[in-house]
Amino acid sequence: MDTAALRAYCERRWDESIVPELEAYIRIPALSPHFDADWAANGHLEAAVEHARRWCAERPVAGLSVEVVRLPGRTPVLFMEIPAANGGRADRTVLLYGHLDKQPEMSGWDEGKGPWIPVREGDKLFGRGGADDGYAAYASLTAIEALQQQRLPHDRCVVLIEACEESGSFDLPPYLEHLGARIGSPELVICLDSGCGNYDQLWSTTSLRGLVGGVLTVDVMEPTQDGGVSGVHSGDASGVVPSTTRILRALLDRVEDVATGEIRLAPCRTEIPAARAAQAEAAAAILGDAVWAKFPFIKGARPVATGAEAILNRTWRPFLEVVGVGHVPGLSGGNVLRSRTALKLSMRVPPRVDAAAASAALKDALESDPPYGAKVAFEAEQAADGWDAPPLAPWLEASLQQASQTFFGADAAYMGEGGTIPFMGMLGAKFPDAQFCITGVLGPASNAHGPNEFLHIPCGKKLTACMASVLHDLARR
Repeated sequence: MDTAALRAYCERRWDESIVPELEAYIRIPALSPHFDADWAANGHLEAAVEHARRWCAERPVAGLSVEVVRLPGRTPVLFMEIPAANGGRADRTVLLYGHLDKQPEMSGWDEGKGPWIPVREGDKLFGRGGADDGYAAYASLTAIEALQQQRLPHDRCVVLIEACEESGSFDLPPYLEHLGARIGSPELVICLDSGCGNYDQLWSTTSLRGLVGGVLTVDVMEPTQDGGVSGVHSGDASGVVPSTTRILRALLDRVEDVATGEIRLAPCRTEIPAARAAQAEAAAAILGDAVWAKFPFIKGARPVATGAEAILNRTWRPFLEVVGVGHVPGLSGGNVLRSRTALKLSMRVPPRVDAAAASAALKDALESDPPYGAKVAFEAEQAADGWDAPPLAPWLEASLQQASQTFFGADAAYMGEGGTIPFMGMLGAKFPDAQFCITGVLGPASNAHGPNEFLHIPCGKKLTACMASVLHDLARR
């Protein structure tokens, strides 16, 4: 392998083609189904899939087939097959994964920026979805192109790009079943939807948290005739009619320790493996204060934990967040005691936790024995299991180290991530003997799901070259 030529090819493809395509993709408001119930009629997901399909189909990759696969009532997937080339093995498969659906807009973008407005500032491309994870289809094919340009071997590759990941990938299992024979049994799964501790080396994700949540609603008085929220004079009623917000506080106290954030429910916790604790210590030594300083704390605020404990908190411990509030007026609201308040809850749960059992425990804790006999209902959303990677095979560990040294100039690094990629749990269960390379470009301040989300372009270029190097190493085994 001519590594200098490989690097130059990847950089050129990013500059001349991938970045312009991502700018066009960012303009498409391709919200995930949970955030756009009329996604089929609105057509934005279809537009994003077609945008990627067209670019992929035009790539100079020998034997490439590109197809949009559709099952009735489900979001489409982009499915690509690339036969083995230049002496690679046709009986060995690599599965490369990404997604094209996006999180909602969110407020707070800097002036001149926005979720559907691509803005290039130096090394950063701002806009929703570029780093999470629209670049994956483009980078995957470019890595294979780069090998074929030098007539280097690669094994059979399959690229699967879904459009439901940000909604928990609930459409994906039927596609895995439908495409099972065509996918085969991958020896290596590469996922480009994860994070990186910094932009200075190749990071591999060792674990992912799961996700449970839903909507918690408390009612204390009869609704209006049309089923809406009723209200009474707060001066007349407070102290007689219990406050729905106080009831909600009491219910949340059943779930978490208000002083520490520790989750009280045993089905939501797990023992942290010694190897993962050691990796957290090593990652903390690399990152230092960047573990917590990457977040935009206000002056005087401090993190829940620092160092390795902060890493373990966000990877192997459950934590709860209120991500939405319902039936509450704005700050212009009058002195009214309302009949109903609702909270949308999101709890990240550790790997090895049964998300369905955790969801059931959460529902039981919230609904049982309601204070003041209030009507309490928790409508759980689909639970997603976390994932704990199998041990790295010696060849893959050596390959990642060499790739990181070659294209980043630094050692490979390993760390769990706090987010959820349901696809990984599904594939881990379906292909227990596969090796996994989970990586991505969501590094410091990239702010996935939030305002000013960006893709770090030099990191994307180097990561593409690293993936080509890993594919080459596998083919030479």
